[in-house]
Amino acid sequence: MITVVDYGMGNLRNVRRALEHVGQEVLVTNLAAEIEHAERLVLPGVGAFGEAIRRIDDLGLRRPLLRHVDAGKPLLGICLGMQLLFEHSEENPGVKGLGLLKGAVVRFPGFVKVPHIGWNDVLSTQQSTLLGKTSISSRCFYFVHSFCVMDSAEEIASTDYGVTFTSAVEKDKVMAVQFHPEKSQSDGLALLKNFVER
Repeated sequence: MITVVDYGMGNLRNVRRALEHVGQEVLVTNLAAEIEHAERLVLPGVGAFGEAIRRIDDLGLRRPLLRHVDAGKPLLGICLGMQLLFEHSEENPGVKGLGLLKGAVVRFPGFVKVPHIGWNDVLSTQQSTLLGKTSISSRCFYFVHSFCVMDSAEEIASTDYGVTFTSAVEKDKVMAVQFHPEKSQSDGLALLKNFVER
């Protein structure tokens, strides 16, 4: 079973359908106990960093998310869900992220058109479980975002959009992608399959 965290700011229907497509039973929940005791978690997200953290904290989900990771269980962040795993974001200065990964989320530089919307290549920068399967062929995924992570120590893939940014990370069983695998057709489904089979 895959548990999808519902804090009111995620593309839940498409994420659920994609996970079901790769053969998973899916629970969508905002209950702390279900999140803490989940086998595998997916943390999706669309919207602003600060509002997302506020909702997570208001629902009492920060501690269960951290305890899930402390227990050595897999977590996948998607889009804003990836950004929330870092320490803070320029989008909302002073707001503390989940801090599971070191570093900050930053604005794209002014010469780059934002938001970054559409298909773009994802280039592996080191071997990983999440992107390492040969079933992911073209490595072209769908993006929608205005903020990004630059040069994460946990980077497993990068993308060029006027600047090169980190588009996927992996640290132990914490994994995340800036793009939307649930909107990325066969390669997105292959990536989700890699996550659930890890």
